Amino acid sequence: MARVSISRVGYQAKLLEMSFLDNLENNLKALESQDQGGIDEAARRDAERRQARAAAPWAERLKNGPWTQALMQQATRAGHQRRTKVHFAWIGTTLRLEARGLRLELRPSAKGVDAVFLKGAEEAKRAPVDLDGDPAKLVYEWMLAIDIQKKMDEEEAARALEEHAADE
Repeated sequence: MARVSISRVGYQAKLLEMSFLDNLENNLKALESQDQGGIDEAARRDAERRQARAAAPWAERLKNGPWTQALMQQATRAGHQRRTKVHFAWIGTTLRLEARGLRLELRPSAKGVDAVFLKGAEEAKRAPVDLDGDPAKLVYEWMLAIDIQKKMDEEEAARALEEHAADE
C-alpha cells in the first residue's frame, strides 16, 4: 500500500512512495502499450518489405533500362524548348521529374510502374507505364500540364506587374 502523509500547511496529501505492487502494475501497463505498438510496427515493416521485394524487378528495369534514358532525354529536350529546367531525382526506387512546381513520379509496384502526376502534394492523376513502349506520350502529357502552369505563372506575374505600376 502507498503511504500518504498530510502536511500541516494546507492539509495536502503527499505521496511519499509507491508500493511495489503499484509500481509493478504501472510497468506492466507501459509494457503492454509498447507491445501493441511494437506488433503494429513490426507488421507494417514486414508488409513494406514484401512490397519492396515484389516491386524489385520493376524498380531494376526502371533504374537501368533504356526507357528511362529515353524519358530523361525527351523530358530535357521538351523542357529546353519551353525554357523550363526539368529536375530529375531518384528517391529510393522512385524517379521524380520536377518542373514549375509540377512533379511526375515513376513509382515501381508489384504490378508494374505507375506514373503519378502531382501538383504540390496533391495527386492529380495516376496511370500505368509501359516500359517497353515509347516515353514520348508520357512526356507530352506532362509537358501539357507544364505549359498550362507556365501560362498561369506568366499571367500572375503580369497582374503583379500591373498592380505594382498602378501603386507608383
